[in-house]
Amino acid sequence: MRTALNARVRVVHDSLGEGVFSTRDISDGGIFVVVEDGGFAPDIGDVVTVQVQGLPVPAPELTMVVVRKSPDGFGLQFADE
Repeated sequence: MRTALNARVRVVHDSLGEGVFSTRDISDGGIFVVVEDGGFAPDIGDVVTVQVQGLPVPAPELTMVVVRKSPDGFGLQFADE
């Protein structure tokens, strides 16, 4: 089940660099990241590091995998650690 969630997240990619984006929703398996300008476009299967921004203490950095793409962003799945 997906739950709407508007949070700011920092996404770090080995070759694309990093950016701060909004999320659209979250589920048990992952999150959807909204990219406004299309300039940050990882490929399906790419591994990224994600950290929620704006919390009173630094959030943990999570390893996630790109599992789907759409014109307005990409879906990330929590990686098996």
